[in-house]
Amino acid sequence: MRRLLVTAVWAIALLGSVVAGAVGLQSHIVGMAAVTSASSATPEQQAETQAPAEPEVVLDELLAAELVEVTPPGDRQLSVAVMDLETGERAVSGSGRYDTASIVKVDVLAALLLQAQDAGRALTTSERARATSMIRNSDNEATTALWAAIGGAAGLDAANQRLGLTETIAGLNGRWGLTQTTAEDQLILLNAIFGTGSVLVQADRELIEGLMESVSAGQDWGVSAADSDAALKNGWLPRTATGLWDINSIGRVHVEGREWLIAVLSDGNPTQADGIALVEEATRAAASAIRTTARPGLS
Repeated sequence: MRRLLVTAVWAIALLGSVVAGAVGLQSHIVGMAAVTSASSATPEQQAETQAPAEPEVVLDELLAAELVEVTPPGDRQLSVAVMDLETGERAVSGSGRYDTASIVKVDVLAALLLQAQDAGRALTTSERARATSMIRNSDNEATTALWAAIGGAAGLDAANQRLGLTETIAGLNGRWGLTQTTAEDQLILLNAIFGTGSVLVQADRELIEGLMESVSAGQDWGVSAADSDAALKNGWLPRTATGLWDINSIGRVHVEGREWLIAVLSDGNPTQADGIALVEEATRAAASAIRTTARPGLS
């Protein structure tokens, strides 16, 4: 009996040694395979494996950083918004509502075209002539006539609801230039014109785009600081109570070979020239942020 027990113990020990040896051999083989695979990789592949991931470039942070030096002193206010038409990425710096001044004229035309579209008709000859003068020359009389045609503040608010503008409030008592808006809402309006999936039909979007690409000489400042071929509309308004100026610029620009939307709103400017300089400086700062996003590592 004792002999049988010894024999059994010896057999179990032997089996354990065999299993342990097999496991050790398998581990050795796997380890050798890993070493062989690593040693057979090219230097470029090894570098890719070992290189740390690049930090994500955040457009909001870049825009805020670029605008630090642009922020005006005192009671002057500034808000800037940008959007990549290809990816939909957007960033906004600054908050609050601003008087639109004449940038509302793009909104008025969009509302007019939506109403004509609903009625299944084209613009009349008179409407088209006024729309052209309103955008290209910033004609106030033409704007007042078209403001009445769309039903004034109620007509603009109704159109904006369909366009997706949620923070824009139409000016009352025929004062279309005192419509209040945000930079982000202006991106939404611009995207309805230059983007895809708009409630505006293609022909109407092309009409607005063509007019914004051909504003009269002397009115092509603002976001054109980022692209001399920008499609844009500017607004400027002296406030009678303070003598200070609202200066705004919205449009589509090309930066780093891609289409971007930019909206720059400002108020409290001591003069029109000061306001234009501020808007253009902010536009250049926004373009710098865009370039850094497009080419990470660019200083």
